[in-house]
Amino acid sequence: METLIPTINRLQEVFLTVGAEIIQLPQIVVVGSQSSGKSSVLESLVGRDFLPRGSGIVTRRPLVLQLVNVAPLKERLKTESGVKAEEWGTFLHCKNQIFTDFQEIRREIEAETERSTSENKGISPEPIYLKIFSPKVLNLTLVDLPGITKVPVGDQPEDIEAQVQEMILSFISNPNSLILAVSPANSDLATSDALKLAREVDPDGRRTLLVVSKLDLMDAGTDALEVLLGRVIPVRLGIIGVVNRSQHDINTQKSLEDSMKDEQAFLQRHYPSLASRAGSRYLAKTLSRLLMHHIRDCLPELKTRVTVLSAQYQARLNGYGQPVEDHSATLLQIVTKFASDYCNTIEGTARYIQTSELCGGARICYIFHETFGRTLQSIDPLGGLTELDILTAIRNATGPRPALFVPEVSFELLVKRQIKRLEEPSMRCVELVHEELQRIIQHCSSFSTQELLRFPKLHDSIVEVVTGLLRKRLPITNEMVHNLVSIELAYINTKHPDFTDAAQVSASVNSQQAEALDGGKRWKNEKVAEERIPTAGFGSPSKGQAINLLDTAVPVSRKLSAKEQRDCEVIQRLIKCYFLIVRKSIQDSVPKTVMHFLVNFVKEHLQSELVGQLYKQPLLQELLIESEDTAQQRTEVAQMLEALKKANNIISEIRETHLW
Repeated sequence: METLIPTINRLQEVFLTVGAEIIQLPQIVVVGSQSSGKSSVLESLVGRDFLPRGSGIVTRRPLVLQLVNVAPLKERLKTESGVKAEEWGTFLHCKNQIFTDFQEIRREIEAETERSTSENKGISPEPIYLKIFSPKVLNLTLVDLPGITKVPVGDQPEDIEAQVQEMILSFISNPNSLILAVSPANSDLATSDALKLAREVDPDGRRTLLVVSKLDLMDAGTDALEVLLGRVIPVRLGIIGVVNRSQHDINTQKSLEDSMKDEQAFLQRHYPSLASRAGSRYLAKTLSRLLMHHIRDCLPELKTRVTVLSAQYQARLNGYGQPVEDHSATLLQIVTKFASDYCNTIEGTARYIQTSELCGGARICYIFHETFGRTLQSIDPLGGLTELDILTAIRNATGPRPALFVPEVSFELLVKRQIKRLEEPSMRCVELVHEELQRIIQHCSSFSTQELLRFPKLHDSIVEVVTGLLRKRLPITNEMVHNLVSIELAYINTKHPDFTDAAQVSASVNSQQAEALDGGKRWKNEKVAEERIPTAGFGSPSKGQAINLLDTAVPVSRKLSAKEQRDCEVIQRLIKCYFLIVRKSIQDSVPKTVMHFLVNFVKEHLQSELVGQLYKQPLLQELLIESEDTAQQRTEVAQMLEALKKANNIISEIRETHLW
């Protein structure tokens, strides 16, 4: 189990090289109020003075501290030629630079803090990574965070308290972290800010260890025995009391070894029953033990997480593709793939099938048989025609002579007017199919051909070529559909097999009227009705009044005679019969025309059009320039994948027998 903490340190270094925080590694996070003694506790764990000191917020960036136990210098000199120092430190931002003077380490921490934070005592979430090698330390990974403050000092931001708390919560929210809450003994534990924040993310206290600092500064006659025994506020991982160095000890440069001896003497005098379970040495052993057991518990899940992420990043890297070497082959491959996906989307055999809405060929089918078909069915064969319109057409077709039979000219005139109404929905059908063919371009670009997204210029050029092809075919298709209606208008085929003969319609209407009225009564009623209908413009004028026939108003509506009713009904039946024949023909021929002149033509000529327009040597280099985002993302994903592979190898080195 002794290898677990170094293993986590190695994993931390691996992921730091790619600047990733996707893996939440086990570590100990130190939390405490400003001037609660956090720095003294950390220095006692290291056994050296190396942290900046002063008033206000001194720690303004997270300090990730890795303690590595090494053999004493004498033993190392016998077996290896390494660093010629008993203790030393290294920073991640100072490549290959070794610090043997701990005062230099302090100055480097201060300088690095100033580089990323302003001089107004502001804070930064960017961590400083420090590794200390010493035979006097136990293997540990600690994170020192800025102290919790309440009131901004000087020109600090007004929300400095919120910033510090947000930073602390971002670290202790990691479920794989242990929380080392530092609270001074001379303050009320119930008001401890460190414990309050720890409770927010760890309400059960499973990850929290409490350190009660400054035991020697309690008021005379009081002690922290009840607190250390957990009778005031119980903490599951335990409560450990320590004695910090005083400011006088720091000023007189009292060594940490002497301070630890004095600490043990103080504990023996005031807390003899707890002396063996308190102090800085016991704290270091406890932290090392807790961290090792915590790593052991987290390792299976960590290994699973690394494996899953490796598969995900491998898939992402495959999606970005390889850098282009053969431009000609790459362009032909992408163009062929796009044309194939476009045609497959129309045919319904695309690899990526949408489930949220109809698209491609399914939508075209819906347009033909639902949208267009229902629109034609909703058109009334006699819509817009009144009986007066029909009667007027009959009279205009006979000229000055009264009509004995229904004139054929009036039927053709009226039926052409109704057939013309089929043109607008037919043209709209073409427009809807054209719009769907445009939508398929974006569908293929977004879902089917991921390779195409790597090259923005090629993508735009393909879209432009396909759009241009559709734009060229649209007027041709519109003209052909227009001609379909024009053909029907050009010749009214009254000999059509499905068309009812006019004589039969007339006989049918006469027989229906005969059944409704008997002979004598019918003649009398017609005679009376004709006498009651005034003849427009032929009334007897008053004496002395001028007559102007052209000024006589045409009646908007009036009661029709039986003959007029019969003629109107004959024309209506003929129009309806012929209109239904033409509508059926249009409903069948328009989709066929659209498919032949637009859809099928585009499918057959798409690839040749793309190759002809784009496969040109001067354009190859320009079209296959990758976007900067794609190149950068491929590099980042490749680096992350490499880091995950290294992490997987590191974790695999740990045998299961080493975990117990």
